[in-house]
Amino acid sequence: MSAQSSGSAPMSQRQTLEALSGLLLSLFVAMLSATVVSTALPQIIGSLHGTQSQYTWVVTATLLLSTATTPIWGKLADLYDKKLLVQVAIVIFTVGSLISGFSQNTGELIAARAFQGLGMGGLQTLAQIVMAAMISPRDRGRYFGYLGAVMAVATVGGPLLGGLIVDTSWLGWRWCFFIGVPFTVVSFFLLQKTLHLPVLRRDDVKIDYLGATLIAAGVSTLLIWVTFVDDSFAWLSWQTAAMVLGGLAILALAVFVETRAAEPVVPLKVIARRNTALSIVASLAVGMAMFGGAVFLGQYFQIGRGYSPTHAGLLTIPMMAGVLLSSTVAGRLATRTGRIKRFIVAGTIVLTAGFALLSTIDHGTSLYFVGVAMFLVGVGVGMSMQNLVLVVQNSVPLGEVGAASASVTFFRSLGGTIGVSVLGAVLANQVSTKIAEGLARLGIKGGGAGSGSLDVKSLPGPVREVVRAAYGDATGHIFLISAFIAVVGIVAALALKSVVLRDSLDLAEGAPSDAASGGAGALAGASASGSSAVGTSVAGSPVPGSSATGPLATGSPAAGPSVAGPSAAGPSSTGPIGGPPAASGTD
Repeated sequence: MSAQSSGSAPMSQRQTLEALSGLLLSLFVAMLSATVVSTALPQIIGSLHGTQSQYTWVVTATLLLSTATTPIWGKLADLYDKKLLVQVAIVIFTVGSLISGFSQNTGELIAARAFQGLGMGGLQTLAQIVMAAMISPRDRGRYFGYLGAVMAVATVGGPLLGGLIVDTSWLGWRWCFFIGVPFTVVSFFLLQKTLHLPVLRRDDVKIDYLGATLIAAGVSTLLIWVTFVDDSFAWLSWQTAAMVLGGLAILALAVFVETRAAEPVVPLKVIARRNTALSIVASLAVGMAMFGGAVFLGQYFQIGRGYSPTHAGLLTIPMMAGVLLSSTVAGRLATRTGRIKRFIVAGTIVLTAGFALLSTIDHGTSLYFVGVAMFLVGVGVGMSMQNLVLVVQNSVPLGEVGAASASVTFFRSLGGTIGVSVLGAVLANQVSTKIAEGLARLGIKGGGAGSGSLDVKSLPGPVREVVRAAYGDATGHIFLISAFIAVVGIVAALALKSVVLRDSLDLAEGAPSDAASGGAGALAGASASGSSAVGTSVAGSPVPGSSATGPLATGSPAAGPSVAGPSAAGPSSTGPIGGPPAASGTD
């Protein structure tokens, strides 16, 4: 293999902050676009004369492309110029936003949102990858605290902004798509002027197109099933069997292909490492909190309590405040102490406590109580979200950072999407049952007569109260399920191998990686033999991979690959070699 790196002097603090502002701006707009339509979608579909199925696909199309392409963007960042890739993602996202805003029918809107999702997945992944190349692991905790705060504000604030846009007569729903375009254009030129990174050129680049296609197809099949199950067809039906078995078969074939590919999209030896695997498990709970909270709490306030979309957005501020406060404080403390596991463990515990409190709410619960519970959920998300990826990036060799980070984000987005969809199905069943019971008490036969309509205001007074109470009382059940899932996150966090943030970008030669130091089992041990011990993670952060309308729809973002590419290319050109090793120890 021949590799050439175009040298570049390390960026100063001012240059880093300037470039960081462009990255965070583009990431904020990308994540905002996934949630801002949530409160405007009924009006959008009504204006375009769409159906309920098309209503679902407007958000699912973005989710599918964003989630399925996350590992591909991460792999490309390990092979090509990161600055060029992030600018390409910005262009794709901007064009998709413009087409979405000018759509004249739901078919055009669905196609445009799918194209927009391709760019969104790139921005969520590459923003953190580029940050990893600019900032040393020791300082990364503080900056990724800002990143977590940006992601949280976009996720929670999107529905509020969408409500305001729809309620403003001289704007209209099309501005839900147009509003981010000027900011993406500014971020494009800001990055062009301020971002300067070393470029690795490799002559033996091989991209696993077959593996990427199989992964995208398998994941898309399962997400389509999750989207329509219990609505268009039953859980136990031939459609379920065909989609689930078909999706699993495609993914099994993808695993076979990945084990034999020279440059696999998702290296199996990477995700088999102890900290990577455990971070994936813990991320499922965090992803569900981030996106499930925004979806179901917003619905709880609007339907179960009767507030307008704008007021419902305002009532979610406690959760947003919790994320902002905890992510910033935890990031700074992680940078100061060099320890990150303690914040993840504490965050998952607080998250579980918040879900436990939310599991007790009904249509008459005090808003002060709901606010405290939401604040705890936000604190839990903020303390654990970005730190999960930092653990992974401080546990793998430099050449595997991009793949490991993108893999964690990919599985978090996928798991969050499935979790939100399953919780939605549970909520629908609970609501239908409670509405049937309430109508029976009124002497009205026909069970779920009002359960299919979310236009509660158009219902007769007594029926309206039954529907509101049903939604308000049923919401607690889904948060009880979330609390049990969050307990799994606590167990995974406790099992993480402790690592210390380093002052240098690379590990000292010979320092043990996560796999080499044991504890990951036979698979992790085997993976150590195939990777260099030259460098550790450069860094990165999470992302919900999923939007409030669907992982994250994405959610969530990925993270950071190597500064100069695979470790075989030599030490990083932006930082010294020989810093303190990624020490294990008690946190």
